[in-house]
Amino acid sequence: MAKISVIVPVYKVENYLKRCVDSILGQTYSDFELILVDDGSPDSCPQICDEYAEKDSRVRVIHQQNGGLSAARNAGIDWVFQNSDSEWFSFIDSDDYVHPRYLEVLLNAAESTGCDVSIGSYIEFSDETISFPQKGNRPQLCDPEEFFVKKAVETTTAWGKLYVRKFFETLRYPVGKIHEDEFTTYKILFQNENISFVDMPLYFYYKNNESIMRSHWNPACLVKYQAIEEQMDFFKKNHFERAYRVACCRYFYNFAYDLKMIDRFYPDGKKIWKKKNRKMLKEYGMDAGISMNTHWDLYRNAYPEYELYFLLRKKIRGTILNIYSRSVLLQKSYRFLRNIL
Repeated sequence: MAKISVIVPVYKVENYLKRCVDSILGQTYSDFELILVDDGSPDSCPQICDEYAEKDSRVRVIHQQNGGLSAARNAGIDWVFQNSDSEWFSFIDSDDYVHPRYLEVLLNAAESTGCDVSIGSYIEFSDETISFPQKGNRPQLCDPEEFFVKKAVETTTAWGKLYVRKFFETLRYPVGKIHEDEFTTYKILFQNENISFVDMPLYFYYKNNESIMRSHWNPACLVKYQAIEEQMDFFKKNHFERAYRVACCRYFYNFAYDLKMIDRFYPDGKKIWKKKNRKMLKEYGMDAGISMNTHWDLYRNAYPEYELYFLLRKKIRGTILNIYSRSVLLQKSYRFLRNIL
């Protein structure tokens, strides 16, 4: 049996699928199986998947009714546990592609460091031409919390990583939710004393304007706050103080943007999210360094009935600071003149 199971969910990507699959089948490391999960795609993707399975014995195809990205990943995971004894998992999105040495480098990094998770760097691109940067591929041992603090994208996404099989004995992605990896990836990373990171661009993330993450804003996007809240609770409970502060900041910085979208596209949700905002500011605002002076929009949304009070308070504080700064400047000018006269 293959050593690595590579799982690729497939849905409405007929223009990109061949590029993705060809990059996987062209790996320098060949002891892998590729599971293509056709998630009820209405285009030519099902036929493309079957064609690859006919040409290459390493390719397996699962056809299922559309259930979303999580359901497709879960179907691939379940297939592996039922049909394969592979030791490692890797996930690749079907509109992205990978470096020819993607599997080789990540597996070598994991085995040389004795880590159960191996992560590579990535590059975003929006056209069809991209070169393969040749950065050093020496793996670094990283503390998961330190990595979470410094590498926001790499610690969130499911893709671009190699995971040992044991993590998925019980873990599955939440079906019916976008931002599904916000709910899961940190749970894997923080089970480890160390993880392996290779600062070499191995994964090429395509900025596809038709993808779920880049489509028109809708209220479903707000599920990410449930995920970040779960992260905050997890970090606080397990005394990961720096990761907790980062998660708090991520919550409010994201929310400052989404407030505008809620006002514009989701009028029915204004009351609900105003109440939610007020609750979160009380519980976590201080931990995230959020104040009325730094995040006025958040406070104005949470406490609209006190908007005049906040405006006056902000104006008075600004006036006091202005007077103080002028007085400091006058004192410095006085000392300077006294020294030269």
